[in-house]
Amino acid sequence: MWSPLKLGAAPDLRVIDFELLPIRATERTVWLIVRLQTDVGLTGLGEASDAFGFANTTKADASRMESELRGFFEFIRGRSPLEIEAFRQRSASSLTSGSLVSATAYSALEQALWDLAGKALEVPTYVLFGGATRTQLPAYANINRATNPRAPAGFAAAAEAAAADGFRAMKAAPWDGFPESGAPADVVEAAVKDGIAAVAAMREAVGQRIELMVDCHSFFDVDLAERIAQSLEPYDLAWYEEPVPPERVEDTLEIKRRIQQPMAGGELLFGIAGFTPLTSTQAVDVIMPDVKHCGGLLELTRIAAMADADGVQVAPHNPSGPVSTAASVQVCAGLRNFRLLELQWGEVEWRPELLDPPETFTKGAITVPQRPGFGIELNQRTVNKYSM
Repeated sequence: MWSPLKLGAAPDLRVIDFELLPIRATERTVWLIVRLQTDVGLTGLGEASDAFGFANTTKADASRMESELRGFFEFIRGRSPLEIEAFRQRSASSLTSGSLVSATAYSALEQALWDLAGKALEVPTYVLFGGATRTQLPAYANINRATNPRAPAGFAAAAEAAAADGFRAMKAAPWDGFPESGAPADVVEAAVKDGIAAVAAMREAVGQRIELMVDCHSFFDVDLAERIAQSLEPYDLAWYEEPVPPERVEDTLEIKRRIQQPMAGGELLFGIAGFTPLTSTQAVDVIMPDVKHCGGLLELTRIAAMADADGVQVAPHNPSGPVSTAASVQVCAGLRNFRLLELQWGEVEWRPELLDPPETFTKGAITVPQRPGFGIELNQRTVNKYSM
């Protein structure tokens, strides 16, 4: 059994194994939770969800993720969980493929190492990044998956419910399912109008005091992005997210030049190199590194520091399970240029019960925990009930 750290002594523990726990939240959503095991009984948690696009995560996807995790695990097997920078350097050559699955597997293990490091040293993980500068983190409700029907009335009802739940900021993606390139003009125009009508309905439902953001999921080109943004000006968006893929920096810059709304993006980019083109050019006002995809906690802090130097804010992407949220909290607690943290709101009622203690948001904010590591463990009964 793990015993408290003695003064002047280094924690003596080794990583010996891991398990991947696929948790079926909805027909659409599977949370892939990683749990590292050590020779002294401590465990560390990470999350590897959302690496397989918008489609339902299958058992074959989970098997592929487990294989990727196994490859990266060999870099930490038998080693101290405190050797995180060594893990980063040893595994660097395995991260050159540009694969989102590979980046997510690596990031999940990096998260779990930081959870273990905090637990081994008996401090919250944020202490290892310089300490917290805030005790509460404002969050925004991503209402997209909770919206049913996906029509203006459905978006309005979800927005109203999130506001009633205390959230003062929220986001939706009303153009999901947008026609593919080459679709008839009348079909495209109908989809454009439906999305704008959904934004109008959300704004009418929640009033002007709620921050409202839209995620365009890169469905547009420059001209269409400009036209839609101009139509949305009466609804006072807090940001206009990824109308084109963020890798298309020149197009993103051109859209920013043409519109009034702040721009956000970068949810699937990896590492400092992935975000440098967006921040150095200030192509967006807000970057959205995801702790599951960007390289983990340490890389997120470095990306945020670079963004801060370029005058860009950080609002981590996090339409994920509660482990990803808990990991993100540890970094956001001390970021100078932190804006908001995303929460996948309203997807399943039992979500808070996956953790011990349960995940809790009060008035749209999450309290930064004072417990060691991420301050959480899994509720094994809930894990067993919803395992895929």
